[in-house]
Amino acid sequence: MHGAVETPAFMPVGTAGTVKGLTPDDLRAAHSQIILANTYHLWLRPGLDVLVAAGGLHQFMAWDGPILTDSGGFQVFSLQALRELDDDGVTFASHLDGSRLRFTPENVIAFQETIGVDVAMVLDVCVQLPAEPETLRRSVELTTAWAERSARARSRDETSVFAIMQGGLDRKMRAQSAKAIVALDFPGYAIGGLSVGESRAEMYELARYCAELLPENKPRYLMGVGTVRDVITAVDCGIDMFDCVYPTRCGRTGRAMTRTGEFAIRNAAYVHDFAPVDAQCGCFVCKTFTRAYLAHLFRSNEMLGPRLLSYHNVYVLNDLMRDARTAIEAGSWQEFRDSVLHV
Repeated sequence: MHGAVETPAFMPVGTAGTVKGLTPDDLRAAHSQIILANTYHLWLRPGLDVLVAAGGLHQFMAWDGPILTDSGGFQVFSLQALRELDDDGVTFASHLDGSRLRFTPENVIAFQETIGVDVAMVLDVCVQLPAEPETLRRSVELTTAWAERSARARSRDETSVFAIMQGGLDRKMRAQSAKAIVALDFPGYAIGGLSVGESRAEMYELARYCAELLPENKPRYLMGVGTVRDVITAVDCGIDMFDCVYPTRCGRTGRAMTRTGEFAIRNAAYVHDFAPVDAQCGCFVCKTFTRAYLAHLFRSNEMLGPRLLSYHNVYVLNDLMRDARTAIEAGSWQEFRDSVLHV
């Protein structure tokens, strides 16, 4: 493991081996502990041969902290028109050139171990919500069988393998999925299949229910969550880890995140606003630049704008998680939660 990760923790998403617009030094300065990359995209490019020749993913991207890689299970959901699912695995038609690539539980684990990541996710089947009962049943059935195969395929102690719970909004399916993967005694567990079409109220309710089905002494990871309100609510549900493209996507599109809300920096109101992006934030951007300057960068289509705002947004979530850890340790979590959620 390339260092310890204190939880709760947010993981910026570096799908193709880069968190968009941010260097490793930026990520460290923004207090990132661990980042996420994606097996499907790395498989396509640069490919396993390049990653091996580079000495692994850490060396390739010059990041010396922990890395978690998603298995490609999300692409089972997001690239439905380009994949064929069967009992043994999934065959994708590359979104780049149409070439076919075959994913199985075994070769997905092997790929992640070979590139030297710290946490590898099992291959799973994520489905769009709402989903028919038979679709959910099939998802849980395959995800469970593939978790069993992934557990047997492990060969590298330095890479922890996390299993994934599926089941949509069906509590019986969720309980069945949780019971099966917990019995396999993985070092960590993810709650998959949320933030894929359900309402926020449904997501919060299911996140709490699912967390209660998983061991308290192992990391519980809610996949695809990244707003201030979502992560704080999820921590309150008992979740330890999160990832999302949201903060950097907002950064690229001119949406600034703060603990008290979000705003579009391109708006005319900020052209003559010489306050920092967030007066409560201690990041380099807020200490150095004004809203007016960032508004100018975005209105002028200068590439520095998305870079600075992405940095700020990632810092906001990491700083939020750091304060959450402090509050939990001090026994003042409820007060901290309510202050952020304005309860």
